[in-house]
Amino acid sequence: MENKRVYTFGGGQAEGKADMRELLGGKGANLAEMNLIGVPVPPGFTITTEVCNEYYQVGQEKIMSLLENEVTAAVAHIEKLMNCKFGDATNPLLVSVRSGARASMPGMMDTILNLGLNDEVAAGMVAKTNNPHFVYDSYRRFVQMYGDVVLGMKPVNKEDIDPFEKIIDEVKSEQGVVLDKDLSVESLQKLVKLFKAAIKEQTGADFPDSPMVQLWGAICAVFRSWMNERAILYRKMEGIPDEWGTAVSVMAMVFGNMGDTSATGVCFSRDAGNGENLFNGEYLVNAQGEDVVAGIRTPQQITKIGSQRWAERAGISEEERASKYPSMEEAMPEIYKQLNDIQDKLEKHYHDMQDMEFTVQEGKLWFLQTRNGKRTGTAMVKIAMDLVREGLIDEKTALLRCEPQKLDELLHPVFDKDALKKAKVITQGLPASPGAACGQIVFFADDAQQWHADGHKVVMVRIETSPEDLAGMSAAEGILTARGGMTSHAAVVARGMGKCC
Repeated sequence: MENKRVYTFGGGQAEGKADMRELLGGKGANLAEMNLIGVPVPPGFTITTEVCNEYYQVGQEKIMSLLENEVTAAVAHIEKLMNCKFGDATNPLLVSVRSGARASMPGMMDTILNLGLNDEVAAGMVAKTNNPHFVYDSYRRFVQMYGDVVLGMKPVNKEDIDPFEKIIDEVKSEQGVVLDKDLSVESLQKLVKLFKAAIKEQTGADFPDSPMVQLWGAICAVFRSWMNERAILYRKMEGIPDEWGTAVSVMAMVFGNMGDTSATGVCFSRDAGNGENLFNGEYLVNAQGEDVVAGIRTPQQITKIGSQRWAERAGISEEERASKYPSMEEAMPEIYKQLNDIQDKLEKHYHDMQDMEFTVQEGKLWFLQTRNGKRTGTAMVKIAMDLVREGLIDEKTALLRCEPQKLDELLHPVFDKDALKKAKVITQGLPASPGAACGQIVFFADDAQQWHADGHKVVMVRIETSPEDLAGMSAAEGILTARGGMTSHAAVVARGMGKCC
């Protein structure tokens, strides 16, 4: 029998399990495991990390022919469980394509959502859902992501303007709206056309209409992203070997952007900043996962206590908080209860603090991933000690969980408590990663690197960070962003580095 390269999961069954992370990557192994323990996960399949190494040896064409039969069978497996068909105009299946190495590398590699859309499929989805806003919102996101990740439209340096963001800003000002979600159906349809024209202009080729061609493009792009600059730099910083490779997980799309009974979010079973045993996280109604992680809209809190603490810090009255920024616990109590039960189940199953992503599609909760959460040095020690007290791990495991290089974080600078009382506060924000930092302000990652190399201390200030800013974040004393919450890319990566953010 030839080497098995594709492992399926879905409907409470899976060909993989948690201890297969070397082969399936962390994400693939945990998706399989969640299926086996009864957590609702959209069906899908994982292409192994070994194929990533093969990709670099034999190239794209050969990999596609090696995988063709297994991938075709795995797509049919998703179709059967979801009761719809990939590329069908009347009852279409859309998928997401995600990376997943055996060590967690948040935001360093690429993801593509809503794959499988073209003009015919979009028209079919409108007829099926009677929700054109949702369909064309998903379509414009897909064309933008595919253009960025697969077709190389992403700007290379700070002088380049992102062609898609420029088009979005122009269409928003034409319509006179501030947020993407307020764009009309006509504006969203216009974005799809303008995005495709921009792709044709920059690459000389038409946007691919065939869902199967789109899928192969995305799978190979994820393998390519293992060797992108930021992934290589992150591996160097974290001591992750290049030969581990990344797996690729393809799963049926579930949609958080179908209206006010849909949502998407990220949550932690304990506080990743200080280790407090308090379920916490953030969610956005009528949005897709990338919105929360990218920090494009600042999300709302999942728990009522989290929401009250946030309002207190932001100087918002309880009355205004409850009416304008309600927690998920208050706004979607049934979903919140399911979410809370599952996060508890996952933490007990893995015996560690979990970082989870979920989507609610029209009132049904789906889990998209779980992993042992990145945490600060302080949180690392507290969580390890608490888990010992709770009987979830033994003392030896607790010691092994404390990474030596993170212990020096406990000695990082903090503000003097007395001086803090006398200080003049200019502004306040969300404490995504604790500590204190002092330095000259820089606005670009490469300037942060340059100034740091010249012996200056710098604080990097950005609207929001993206994975491309990694080298600048590493060089800075601290990071300040104008947008995004406690689960955004900046927050997660800063906590992992022990940087104040």
